[in-house]
Amino acid sequence: MDLRTKRILRIAGFTALAVGVAGVASILLVRDQISRQRRNLFNPLSLKRMAALEHMARQRASVDHVTLLRDYINWEPRKLLRNRARAIVERMEQEASALNGFPASAPNHD
Repeated sequence: MDLRTKRILRIAGFTALAVGVAGVASILLVRDQISRQRRNLFNPLSLKRMAALEHMARQRASVDHVTLLRDYINWEPRKLLRNRARAIVERMEQEASALNGFPASAPNHD
């Protein structure tokens, strides 16, 4: 292996390492932001709660998200924010129903 090939391989190795480190850092940053937004859902400042709701509105439906939003609805003192959370929960429930193969308007036979 000549000197030029070794140099190219070394540069490629460092580049791959840098991309890997940047990828791990971005994953950790995204996880931190999601965690922070979930905490802000119960923040004393209504503006931060609204921002957290908008963050939740962009998330995919999951049992954890629906449960968290239902707890939030029971806790939230402002009607506007409660209604926004209800709309997000409704959308997530419809999305989850569609993923499970059930029509969104299927009657509940309890």
